Amino acid sequence: MHVIDLRSDTVTRPTPAMRRAMAEAEVGDDVYGEDPTVNRLQETAAARLGKEAALFLPSGTMANQAAIRASTSHGDVVLATEGAHVLRYESGAAAAISGVQIRTLGTSGMLSVEEVLASIPPKDAHNAPVTLLTLEITHNAAGGCIPPFEAVSAVVAAARERGLRTHLDGARLFNAEVATGTAAREWAGLFDTVSFCLSKGLGAPVGSLVCGTRETIERVHRIRKMLGGGMRQAGILAAAGLHALEHHVERLGEDHENARRLAEALVQAGFRLERPPETNIVFLDVPDAAALVRAARQRGVLLGMAGPKRVRALTHLDVGSGDTLEAGQRLRDFAAELG
Repeated sequence: MHVIDLRSDTVTRPTPAMRRAMAEAEVGDDVYGEDPTVNRLQETAAARLGKEAALFLPSGTMANQAAIRASTSHGDVVLATEGAHVLRYESGAAAAISGVQIRTLGTSGMLSVEEVLASIPPKDAHNAPVTLLTLEITHNAAGGCIPPFEAVSAVVAAARERGLRTHLDGARLFNAEVATGTAAREWAGLFDTVSFCLSKGLGAPVGSLVCGTRETIERVHRIRKMLGGGMRQAGILAAAGLHALEHHVERLGEDHENARRLAEALVQAGFRLERPPETNIVFLDVPDAAALVRAARQRGVLLGMAGPKRVRALTHLDVGSGDTLEAGQRLRDFAAELG
């Protein structure tokens, strides 16, 4: 039976063309700054996002946490949205690595100007200073949603007026670019630092980048070293990232369309959507998530459990339009049993 893996867009495998690019990559020791392919990836990423500099890191978690540490001091408070990846999925790294507290606000992947302003206390020795606002686009836990650009702009402007620095967890930023038509550099231009992931929808096997000013990226570079993120002849991996940026951005629209097809197939099978998909993430509201995940696996469909009654499915480079329909068909009988 053909396995349809919808657990995450991180499960993609390098395409033959990407493997060729990796095999042919010119390499050097990146810890010495001598890997030409890594340097080209960093320059390409910075230019694409309209920033002065960029740094290649092994993972999205390291990218986010290095950016947070570069912009905060121990004891600071970081504002984030409810369900933010930097708090929910990064193993307490903000507390362990940066020594900061994260306060979550808002719902559905966004917060308001009023919430931001109300969260900034007066300057007083009793109050932990709020120094950083971080937003997530697209927002994973909110179903891959994209907050309106104007709303994000207003929130960031309010934070800046109160002296906060700003970070965008743009793990799936290029999904937002393709879905909205607003260029990634426009989103990035609102923030001091931006991270984005190569190993999700873009289909590379490893890596994320942090983009910002040269001064900030120098700090991020030192933090990467502290965290053991130097990767030596990393051009083999950087070549995959370059190939992804050159060939896999526009095709993200196919993933979005396949997510809509998947959602329709699952609804026709009897499941209830949490919300219609905006990008490549589909959430189901079910009575027993663990039971559905087990039953789906038995039918050759791999799903992700996101809570006791919440199941997640993502479309990606390795999932075709036919797979989305097939997934619904395979799960139809079990949906009837769930009632």
